[in-house]
Amino acid sequence: MENYDEVEQNVEQLEDELEEVEEELEQKEEGFLECERWRCFLLLITVGGFFGAYTFSVKGGVFCNAQTANIVLFGMALGNMDFSRAAYLLIPISSYFIGTMVSEYLALKIKKYRKLRWDTILIGVEIITVIILGLLPSSVPDQVFQVTINFICAMQFNTFRQAEKVGMATTFVTNHIRQTGSFFVRWLRKRHEKKYLNRSLRHLCMILCFIGGAVLSTVMCHYFKDRAIWGSLIFLIILQGDLLYADLVKEKELLDQVPNGH
Repeated sequence: MENYDEVEQNVEQLEDELEEVEEELEQKEEGFLECERWRCFLLLITVGGFFGAYTFSVKGGVFCNAQTANIVLFGMALGNMDFSRAAYLLIPISSYFIGTMVSEYLALKIKKYRKLRWDTILIGVEIITVIILGLLPSSVPDQVFQVTINFICAMQFNTFRQAEKVGMATTFVTNHIRQTGSFFVRWLRKRHEKKYLNRSLRHLCMILCFIGGAVLSTVMCHYFKDRAIWGSLIFLIILQGDLLYADLVKEKELLDQVPNGH
């Protein structure tokens, strides 16, 4: 019983220390770069949900915003000895893998020129890519869309890692669901600690934006089919303008500063 009480005291002490660290992080909020702002991540995850619904609805029934589902389907195909299906699923999986490596490499290369951040350039690349995909005729194989969207989603996920020093995925919501529940329970235990509730609500907002993007994409796919992908430009262009202003004006002298998480 004494050991249990001692362990409980140690856990409470660790929680208090964690709270102090979180308070320090909140006090440093004004030091965040624009590409780390939570509002940017809300736009990004909306696009992530949009892309996922788009490829599943009209481009082959696969998810290109994340790969967990595709990995499961790949395993199922192997289990059913459906090797042609397994090979088909390797296309989006491989593209996602390569996109991660390319973004890591280009981020280091572009930083040397000190003109624009890689984050800003990537959003520009996404905008151009979306415009081109929307112009392609419906006769173009679905694999072209899958590979391309997987590629840009992987780069987005690998580039935008932390929103104000909090890990925030922008192409899927599994971790956001966990964090929403985890911080909500912490708040229930300590009602006076409003930061737990705030953190829970932030992750919840990420989930809702992801769902909103998927809903908008699904509706647009019903009416515009392949051209529905242009709907994501609404959010990408807003984000592009914000990041360009930061790089060229507001944060022009901070181009050497590395975003948290990198």
